[in-house]
Amino acid sequence: MTLVTDSFIRSLASSATDLAEAETLPPECYTSAEFYEFEKEALYNHEWLCVGRADWVANPGDYFSTRVIGEPILVSRTLDGEIRAMSAVCQHRAMLVAEGHGNARGFLCPYHHWSYNLDGRLVAAPAMSKTCNFDKAQYSLPTFKVELWNGFVFINFDADAAPLAPRLTAVAEAIAGYDLAHAEGPRPDPAPTLPWNWKVMFENNNDGYHASRLHHGPLHDFVPSGLAVFPDSDPADGGFLRFNGTLHADASFNATQKAVLPVFPGLSDEARMRMTFANIPPTLSLVMMSDMVIYLILRPNGPESLEMDTGFLFAPGAMADPAFDHKLDMNIRASGHIIAQDLHVDELVQQGLRSRFAPRGRYSWQEGAQGQFNKWLVHRYRAAHERLTGRQLAEA
Repeated sequence: MTLVTDSFIRSLASSATDLAEAETLPPECYTSAEFYEFEKEALYNHEWLCVGRADWVANPGDYFSTRVIGEPILVSRTLDGEIRAMSAVCQHRAMLVAEGHGNARGFLCPYHHWSYNLDGRLVAAPAMSKTCNFDKAQYSLPTFKVELWNGFVFINFDADAAPLAPRLTAVAEAIAGYDLAHAEGPRPDPAPTLPWNWKVMFENNNDGYHASRLHHGPLHDFVPSGLAVFPDSDPADGGFLRFNGTLHADASFNATQKAVLPVFPGLSDEARMRMTFANIPPTLSLVMMSDMVIYLILRPNGPESLEMDTGFLFAPGAMADPAFDHKLDMNIRASGHIIAQDLHVDELVQQGLRSRFAPRGRYSWQEGAQGQFNKWLVHRYRAAHERLTGRQLAEA
């Protein structure tokens, strides 16, 4: 049975209406392999995808590998200082030409020693002189568009994609005080595989409704759900925001409830009285406090699983403090406790979504970010379905 029909796509409109009348997306959007394949075309083949930080390739020859929707990706900084992104798949027999991260003058496929330079061009292919009409120029690694935004590296598989930054003006203005392009932080540990749909993760990170309930206690009560604010956004925008007021300035997730690391120096008094959640779907979500930013890079690898890079950013110079590790440990312990609660819920939500009794539920006003996310998604789902079928959908 085909899931992604005209009527199914039209039914999604009820998730993208005013929040007071909206209902959640159908459970199949989180569990169906067919819908996941549709989502690849609707989102991942044409949207800008965050793959890491520019400082992961700080020096010429630096590189790192990653993957999104199963596509192996290689990001490098060339000897000329340019950041390039390309497929990590050797164009001979599909061996991966690099793993992990490091520094190199080029990439040597370990299988048959085809070698590529840092921008993906094939420079040598041993014992190919007897192969008819073999032209090295035709076998370079496929390359992707690259855009840097606030120190994050974004790629796009669509060579004709419009730039990202013009569609993130409101988000960029709201977080300008953090100056994330110059923030510092360690490279995240290797990403675990999480057994739930990527949207479950993205929604949880933006759900102000659960914060005062699931996380009730001294590690979170200073960020009450009742102080959540959801600035307007257009579905065509590249991202959206959630602000959550705090009961005191410079609130942070640790037992003292206050910043213990240096406060980002560019923050306004207003920004220091809230936590900011900035979202650039489908891959990047930011949780922003006065002294620390947590970033999540979501990389689905199936309809019900994803890998997620979890990183931390700090004000310039913060890491030079001899007591930095001890102070950070206070934040990591508290945020780790909160994150563990979230991950447990996410796993059980995915189990519930598989049930025959899984609903299309209703929203609280404190779930305004879910309404923004739904509008972002449905706008793209509808456009992709019309593009794939060659016909315009009538209104539901």
